[in-house]
Amino acid sequence: MPFAALAAATTPTAHIGLGLAAVGRPGYINLHRDRDLPADRDPDALRARTHELLDAAYAQGVRYVDTARSYGRAEEFLAEWLNARPAFTDLVVGSKWGYTYTADWSTDAERHEVKDHSLAAFERQYAETRELLGDRLSLYQVHSVTPDSPALADKELLHRLAALAADGVTVGLSTSGPAQADAIRAALAVTVDGEPLFRTVQATYNALETSAAPALAEAHDAGLTVIVKEGMANGRLAGEEAPAVFQEIAADAGVGGDAVALALVLHQPWAGVVLSGAATAAQLSGNLHAAVVDLDEEQRAGLDALVEEPEAYWRHRAGLPWH
Repeated sequence: MPFAALAAATTPTAHIGLGLAAVGRPGYINLHRDRDLPADRDPDALRARTHELLDAAYAQGVRYVDTARSYGRAEEFLAEWLNARPAFTDLVVGSKWGYTYTADWSTDAERHEVKDHSLAAFERQYAETRELLGDRLSLYQVHSVTPDSPALADKELLHRLAALAADGVTVGLSTSGPAQADAIRAALAVTVDGEPLFRTVQATYNALETSAAPALAEAHDAGLTVIVKEGMANGRLAGEEAPAVFQEIAADAGVGGDAVALALVLHQPWAGVVLSGAATAAQLSGNLHAAVVDLDEEQRAGLDALVEEPEAYWRHRAGLPWH
């Protein structure tokens, strides 16, 4: 299903997507992941968990799945699931290139992924993604673009990405770090033969990190679809970790703090798809309650008071351990 068709999906949860970062590899930086996954995280265990989540997501109306080359074997697990369910043609699949997974299925590797935005890296990883996902790939994003990324300036690479778009695959980018807004605005200026290249942008936005909001609004106004990741700040806004104001709003609404966190993002007028990074089916169901949570002006003001300086937020994130 083409990525552009996602806008026509009408289920209440159609604009909540499932991200596979937490279940495609044994190590990730979400809090309390040691509780969420089995002690034995061999590939078969994570394959089974990924398939369970995908089944639950589809049954509850989720129609977008987000993965990446660097998410361990997530593309492989997703491909196996898709191949066993050929009738699920309304599911939209997005992946990302630009990082290579290097942890060799370990949680204590010195480096879990290596970044490379070169043309050679794109050609290699695109071939790997196509081998697994074939024509189910709808969106291919440059992973974690920063303002100085070659993906914004390498003319040969940009023309190759434009050729990919001409073949029917939507081209987008994700951003990371305290300069997300600068990267987004730089991407909006990228053209190939006079035409804008990027049609989607995936960025971190949550109650603690809101600095990209003005640039995301500009991207939306320019016609790009905005995908929001890390809406729960890698677990800092869920469960017992959630600030008191989250827990109070959640108790009043009869949901969990995770649903409040995602509802805050869904209420942004520029937000097109908001990702759940659930590692269990129960977490996913809790996340999906965000679609029916209303936040009044007083509640939003209470959440606004939680905003951190971007540098502090990203410094804290960089220090999270890979569980």
